[in-house]
Amino acid sequence: MNRVILFNKPFGVLSQFTDKGTEGSPRPTLSAYIDEKGFYPAGRLDRDSEGLMVLTDSGPLQARISHPKYKLPKTYWVQVEGTPDETALKALSGGVILKDGKTAPAKASLIPSPAELWVRDPPVRFRKSVPDAWLSITISEGRNRQVRRMTAHVGFPTLRLIRVQIGQWHLNKMQPGTWRFSTETGV
Repeated sequence: MNRVILFNKPFGVLSQFTDKGTEGSPRPTLSAYIDEKGFYPAGRLDRDSEGLMVLTDSGPLQARISHPKYKLPKTYWVQVEGTPDETALKALSGGVILKDGKTAPAKASLIPSPAELWVRDPPVRFRKSVPDAWLSITISEGRNRQVRRMTAHVGFPTLRLIRVQIGQWHLNKMQPGTWRFSTETGV
């Protein structure tokens, strides 16, 4: 039986168990939070992004979750600088042309500031003269820093990025740095 762990990755944590970087001091990794043996991340989440990571002890399941050919939807809450208009939302939904080609169509909509959101450490920079807004964006591919590049392309740079769902797995009310075994199949 495939086992699955759902983890709420905090800001600044690497989505791997060891730090292979060349920086002077070690950076926090998954091993600071998860001590179960034989689990591997199914996909990545950038160090400056937060939220849901799925880990599994099954190689085939790991491939189904992370490989682009399976097009497993991933939903993000995205705090952006400025307030996107209908033109920007349509562009995100239809796919935007990035340096590595056009993105697949996405679902993008304005949402209220998420009520169950935790305080980030360090906090997102705040500018009185520039409003911010929250979007929900669902993509089915996983290019490097894709959501950040998409919002920047339409003129609304990402301030904070939180993955809340992968397939049927959802972050729910998990707090940063916590994890649980999943009973859902997810894919």
